[in-house]
Amino acid sequence: MLFIVLVLVLAALGLLVAALITANSLWAWISIGLSVVAGLLLLFDWLRRRKKRAAAAPAEEAEEDPAEEDEPAEDEEKKPEDVEQTVLMPAAGELGDAEDTPEPQQSGDPGEEKSDPADVAVVSELEIEVVVVDEYPRYHVTSCEWLETRDTIPLGIGEARQLGFTPCALCTPDAEIAGKHREKA
Repeated sequence: MLFIVLVLVLAALGLLVAALITANSLWAWISIGLSVVAGLLLLFDWLRRRKKRAAAAPAEEAEEDPAEEDEPAEDEEKKPEDVEQTVLMPAAGELGDAEDTPEPQQSGDPGEEKSDPADVAVVSELEIEVVVVDEYPRYHVTSCEWLETRDTIPLGIGEARQLGFTPCALCTPDAEIAGKHREKA
């Protein structure tokens, strides 16, 4: 569609030049007509895309709702496995030197902070800026070690929560921001 509009605009420009050179107003009127057609095509395309996005949004919400309802059941099924994994994992002191221990925060996504409900209540009313990394589900304070050289996107903490981001377990943004807010109050 954009290609057609581009061709129409170029044709209109060519006809305008022809009208100026030949002093024939017919070419100018045809140029204006082509410009109007190009504008109408752009408007039509914009409305079509807008309608398509509006139709896709409820479909996406409908797909997300069943997944959210199934998550608690999946979490309950995974809890025994998680317990087995924690039993099989050696304690940090048993691994020996700190150089031998892998740093999961550098390779993958850090875990989710287990936020205190009181902290969540305080944080949800604030407009403090946190940062997120594209393609990762956590939000962080700017001093988080995991961020290192990653490209970050600043967001308000309320907006980050609305978009589905969860707090990082490494930098514990909910606890840190709520603690700073309580100190000020």
